[in-house]
Amino acid sequence: MTHGSVAVLTGLLAGALACSRAPTTTPTPVPTADSAQAASPGGVFRTAEEGGRIDNSTTAFPSTYHPLPSHSVVIRGANIMTAAGPTLKGASILLQDGKVAAVGTSVAVPDGAEVIDAAGKWVTPGIIDTHSHLGVYAAPGGQSLSDGNEATNPNTSEVWAEHSVWPQDPQFGLALAGGVTTIEILPGSANLFGGRGVVLRNLASTTVQGMKFPNAPYALKMACGENPMRVYGSRGRAPSTRMGNMAGYREAWIKATAYKHRWDRWRADGADPAKMPDRDLGLETLMGVLDGQIRIQNHCYRADEMAEMVAMSKEFGYHIASFHHAVEAYKIRDLLKREGICASMWSDWWGFKLEAYDGIRQNIALLAEDGACAILHTDDPDGIQRMNQDAAKALEAGTEAGIQLTGDDAIKWITINPAKALGLDAEIGSLEPGKRADVVVWSADPLSVYAHAERVYLDGALVYDRSDPSRQPVSDFMLGQPGETR
Repeated sequence: MTHGSVAVLTGLLAGALACSRAPTTTPTPVPTADSAQAASPGGVFRTAEEGGRIDNSTTAFPSTYHPLPSHSVVIRGANIMTAAGPTLKGASILLQDGKVAAVGTSVAVPDGAEVIDAAGKWVTPGIIDTHSHLGVYAAPGGQSLSDGNEATNPNTSEVWAEHSVWPQDPQFGLALAGGVTTIEILPGSANLFGGRGVVLRNLASTTVQGMKFPNAPYALKMACGENPMRVYGSRGRAPSTRMGNMAGYREAWIKATAYKHRWDRWRADGADPAKMPDRDLGLETLMGVLDGQIRIQNHCYRADEMAEMVAMSKEFGYHIASFHHAVEAYKIRDLLKREGICASMWSDWWGFKLEAYDGIRQNIALLAEDGACAILHTDDPDGIQRMNQDAAKALEAGTEAGIQLTGDDAIKWITINPAKALGLDAEIGSLEPGKRADVVVWSADPLSVYAHAERVYLDGALVYDRSDPSRQPVSDFMLGQPGETR
């Protein structure tokens, strides 16, 4: 566990509920440029002609994200780890109109394109973190910025993490300097159902909507194991046991199934607005899962509990996108592969509570060896700055155990595999023509402890340059007040 800042001490109680560890809060710069605001307000319901269904993909809080202006760029002569195949040595990549236009050893340079000599350097897709609390546990910490857990009821599926995100959180900028371009912000794990998570583009805005990944599926954060038991059992409430946890989930899914049936029946009967069922915010989220619009991101440590959650998903007819933390995923890697469920794991965190005690450093490598969807996540504002190094640690642990993996495998753990868990692998996660031009230029092999992210592109726009202070954005929070001394 990391406890290296005053912010942790001032916000320890609330932060400890975020997931399994209290978040540290190191100040960091964040871009000050805002994204343009879209005129369309979006909507909550489709029309009666379209079936009257509550639409969880077009909400009352639509994305207003717009990429920054960009121009054609050719990064030439680099070692390119595409996350779609083996590393291309001495290759080039063309970024054009915000997309990857071409990648290979014979890329033509369009007229007027900027050419960057990257000989001896490395290029990867932008890094993706599937599990973060940036913005909801913002720096500098303390109770006033402890916004990640609505720890007032075991089921708070009605809350949305985006309504707690503080866009000025200076921790976004340090993540950007580490090559992180896309982040899933989740509520904490105090509750059985913690609420909706949101996927953000790591470009600061004055509003969270200006950071929202357009049309990205929402998440529903669920948590099993010790956290809900501890939080509510200590108050003399249910759940206080693992069987209480399971009963609480099942009761909620039974209600959600009935709620979905009411809406389905209303639609089948003609979707008369005068007879529209009453809305319930929490059940809307659960119905979104049952309708396949919202993806389950499930905090769960033990193999036996993950297997129970899979069985429950079959009982109620939904799919789990990823188990998070999952320190015992190696024990059920065959089940995860068969069910098409990802595991979002740490490289080497274990032992900080009993359910984390059977973790091993080879966890990620063992899943990758068997062909399961292995992901490295952080759940930590410090770790998100060095995800490339954590991937290297996980690869080394596997290599020491005799598991035959390569650097190209390790890069997938922080790029294309997390994109799959978020339902966004058609847009991000690999350097293939037509995908968003989220690109990181590294000073050295990104799996080296000495490598730095030199340039970071988001939708083809340069948003971070290690050698140019004007491209190292600073948040309003870090600028402080006039006359303030530091």
